[in-house]
Amino acid sequence: MTKLYKQLYQSPIGTIEILGTDEHITSILFVDEEYQANDECPRVLEDCKVQLDEYFQGKRSEFTFSYLFGGTDFQKKVWGALTEIPYAETASYKEIALSIGNDRSSRGVGSANGKNRLSIVIPCHRVIGSNGKLTGYAGGLWRKEWLLRHERSLSKTGVHYDIF
Repeated sequence: MTKLYKQLYQSPIGTIEILGTDEHITSILFVDEEYQANDECPRVLEDCKVQLDEYFQGKRSEFTFSYLFGGTDFQKKVWGALTEIPYAETASYKEIALSIGNDRSSRGVGSANGKNRLSIVIPCHRVIGSNGKLTGYAGGLWRKEWLLRHERSLSKTGVHYDIF
């Protein structure tokens, strides 16, 4: 049986629970727990924490640690499409549905988004409504807005949208 490790990471917008094995990160989610130090921590969890630090410091826009997600084929397609949304940019649920070849699956995209267990790394915070408004985020809309503002303030593309 594969051992699962847990680390808590204190981000600027709250505590993040990181779960993983000796080889892969399996979950990165905001939690309402207080941060506490953890003793046992495989290298991949340490790498994840370092890369999250770099992201929040504005030094990283992509993640390179090993992660693993389980889900249906449809969910995996959606999550793969989310990783294609450029840093500091957004896409609508409809645009994601079109990108995976299923133009009638906007609601399914929303459902898959809500089941994403790798927050920030699989950037579901970059998905917005077709009207340009912020919609749904498991970590709270205020965090979604914060993450988008953070990325846009550091973006080298100069592309800035006023969706807030």
